[in-house]
Amino acid sequence: MPVGYISHDKTKHMNKAIGKKEFKSHVVESISLSLVQFKTEWNGACQIVSMIYDDLANAYKGAANFFTVDVEEEIHLGKEYGIIEIPTILFFKSGKVIDYATGLTPKNVLISKIENALSTSKN
Repeated sequence: MPVGYISHDKTKHMNKAIGKKEFKSHVVESISLSLVQFKTEWNGACQIVSMIYDDLANAYKGAANFFTVDVEEEIHLGKEYGIIEIPTILFFKSGKVIDYATGLTPKNVLISKIENALSTSKN
């Protein structure tokens, strides 16, 4: 699927909602590039970014892992990673935060950050 394509078919989304139990094994212990969107269901900015995030998860399937954390359900994870603005997307590589995006981040900026993280991880 082309990166610029926006799909609203909810059945094809490749991101996974995770909690504290899965966070360690799926993100912290992973050597792969993992993006984690910290959000809430009711926040308008989160809803907008979630559509973009879902499309990127589909476009980068196999190249990066995409996860979502609801900060109201997983308060401790939000505190642990210093989340003060939602949505926030943290980029992890080998268990470390290597980049981030907060607020209404445009799709082209997220693509640039993903591409940079992927090219950096190959070096």
